[in-house]
Amino acid sequence: MWQKKNNEYKGKSYYYSTINRLRKEKKIDDHFEVMLSSLTLEELIAVKLELSARFLNNRMYNFPIWKSIEFICREATIKFALSACRSKLDAASFLGLSLGELNIYLKKMKIKFDNES
Repeated sequence: MWQKKNNEYKGKSYYYSTINRLRKEKKIDDHFEVMLSSLTLEELIAVKLELSARFLNNRMYNFPIWKSIEFICREATIKFALSACRSKLDAASFLGLSLGELNIYLKKMKIKFDNES
């Protein structure tokens, strides 16, 4: 009985963590997280854009960065809400959305949650 109560308290998003997923994929480690935590969000975005430009030989013409940044930030915020809240309903409430609106964004952004296919 206590196990069932424990699972109810944890919620469906208990195991949904972007950090854990990236660790399993061996994309990040403790050292990287320490270095990353010392950067501001603005610095992190600027570094990521600079690395992308370097990869393209500093020719990022015709990439709609300015128009895309809103969607990039929304996707990151939704992923954070899913990892910080116990359920999709809690995440929707945290974001100020209805559950239906959150599901629409999840489908549009192709974000998988709780073993959804």
